Amino acid sequence: MKAAVTAQDLFDQLKDRLDLRWLAGQGGASRQLESIDAVSRRPSLAGYLNIIYPNKVQIFGGEELAWLDSLEPRQRWETLEKILQFGPLALVVNKGQPCPEDLIEMAEESGIALWASQRRGHELYNVLQYHLAGALAPRVTLHGVFMEIYSIGVLITGESGTGKSELALELVTRGHRLVADDAPEFAQIAPDVLDGTCPELLQDLLELRGLGVLNIREMFGDTAVKRNKYLRLVVHLARPDSAHEARDASGMVRLTGDLGSRRVLDLDVPMITLPVMPGRNLAVLTEAATRVHVLRAKGVDPAAAFLARHTHFLERSTP
Repeated sequence: MKAAVTAQDLFDQLKDRLDLRWLAGQGGASRQLESIDAVSRRPSLAGYLNIIYPNKVQIFGGEELAWLDSLEPRQRWETLEKILQFGPLALVVNKGQPCPEDLIEMAEESGIALWASQRRGHELYNVLQYHLAGALAPRVTLHGVFMEIYSIGVLITGESGTGKSELALELVTRGHRLVADDAPEFAQIAPDVLDGTCPELLQDLLELRGLGVLNIREMFGDTAVKRNKYLRLVVHLARPDSAHEARDASGMVRLTGDLGSRRVLDLDVPMITLPVMPGRNLAVLTEAATRVHVLRAKGVDPAAAFLARHTHFLERSTP
């Protein structure tokens, strides 16, 4: 899934937060910046004026404007022309400084958005960089139910009919929170972070066979749902088959659990597979799987501790 943002979108989303005013280049309102893959060669999506590795949003601070003023008229014109030829999404003049008239004229002619802000350059940089990185991050939609369990983002997956939604409903009644049912969206907002959200159409909703669509917020209150969460664990519900039974009989799976990983975008997310069988309390098992994952993340591995204890016992018993 490719994300994109236009100059108008960016202005509307940040104009109040950054006190933005549109000075020139209204014709560039529809100019579009596509997924972060298209700008992966650039040092950043936003930054101070750079004519060697141009940022997609160029910030003009006092030093940049002073440097432009120090250039000869012809060199200044060529420099401004080069900046605009790179096709930035927008130019921003910070701290309410007077914008040069030639920059206004050239931005208007070329259809490049030119904004002014009262905020300092570092604040503009931080907010613009963070906002663009999130808006343009690689995205994917997965099938499953995304929950917050013990403050951990857990994606519950499995074939249709394995009881994902029923499990989610029981977890909600036990005090955990729903993020998204059926089609959660995940964006890789950092090299090791997957942020999961719910599509607007499915917000607060959970669908169960026999009951239809339930509004979890209205049934259980605002604390039963969450807007977004980082994905840290996948719990996969699987019907036992001959391959799973053979793997289970191997012995090690009985000790360590059915552990694996699932590739989501560029990250391998830890995955625990739980067999779905009559009489099993999947809510308790999912909570336990989440607690075990937290312990392993802290370096505590019960299976490894047991094997070490067993080895020590055998060594003591050997004459």
